[in-house]
Amino acid sequence: MAKEKAKAEKKKKPFQRFKMYTVSGDKVERKNKTCPKCGTDSFLAAHKDRLSCGKCGYVEKKDKPAEKKE
Repeated sequence: MAKEKAKAEKKKKPFQRFKMYTVSGDKVERKNKTCPKCGTDSFLAAHKDRLSCGKCGYVEKKDKPAEKKE
């Protein structure tokens, strides 16, 4: 019989939802945009060149700043 090796499980960091909001007085404001497909329950992750939803795969490209030509 061949021995099966157990795969090492990666430890995942829990999602820190409290970092997605700011509280000012009695109002709670969202820092990131929400996904238009999934609704208000999921945020878009902010990458260098895009915004993406990890739940449904929706992607928005960020606008590149205009380069100055002299």
